[in-house]
Amino acid sequence: MLTVLLYLLIMVLVGGLLYLVVSMVFGRSEELPPLPAGTTATVVPAEGVTGADVRALRFQQTLRGYKASEVDWALDRLGREIDSLRAQLAARIDAGTGGGPENSGESNRTESE
Repeated sequence: MLTVLLYLLIMVLVGGLLYLVVSMVFGRSEELPPLPAGTTATVVPAEGVTGADVRALRFQQTLRGYKASEVDWALDRLGREIDSLRAQLAARIDAGTGGGPENSGESNRTESE
């Protein structure tokens, strides 16, 4: 029994020594500097946001969920994109090139039809 314990102790020491040597030789790889205060790694395109862009959003996690400033920024950015698209649609409809049902030759269908 003493031989088994001695064998295990030697294996643990050799493994620990090997770990220390490898960590000193190779280090902890490249460490990225922390993000400056007030910036975020969350990315949303400046325009032309797609569903894939929204699904790809990732936020930093904090103790109680996601970082609120990042979520607020993303929602504000998406809200501005929606407002911009609605304004473009309204301008096209006002110009008569909206392609809506009244302009595309399709008739408006009601529930009674």
